[in-house]
Amino acid sequence: MVVYDPAMIARPADPSDTGALARLWYDGWQDAHAAILPATLARARTHESFAERMAAALADVRVIGPQGAPLGFAMLKGDELYQFYVASEARGAGIAAALMADAEAQLSARGVETAWLACAIGNARAARFYEKSGWHLASTVVSRLDTADGPFDLEVWRYEKHLVRR
Repeated sequence: MVVYDPAMIARPADPSDTGALARLWYDGWQDAHAAILPATLARARTHESFAERMAAALADVRVIGPQGAPLGFAMLKGDELYQFYVASEARGAGIAAALMADAEAQLSARGVETAWLACAIGNARAARFYEKSGWHLASTVVSRLDTADGPFDLEVWRYEKHLVRR
């Protein structure tokens, strides 16, 4: 288990983080989603697909952890906390809470008043964390996901949080 250093703060992702971030995202997705989502989506979520998506979105990613070996990341997209993952070995060390606080501050600084995120239906661990962090389940919606095989519609829980202007 990783011991969280409170002095460790979120930072912009560096291009040298890309490979490690793609691996963290792929591993986290497999752990949290592969067993609860349709097999067709799981087959489309290859390591290569995560690497391509991470490289394309790197400017919108913030990480906690050493350069080249991040322990967690948050990816923003407009008013959405689009992706949020913490390495399994770093869970329980306070990294998720610090990363969430940073993501919310980044969204607020962009002028977002009500942020949202999609949570896979059945991902109870993530849902508990979001609720503990002050997010509330607003609705169930259909999210259109991009895959190499084309769009994939998936019903998800939509969580929202009103942010304090900074």
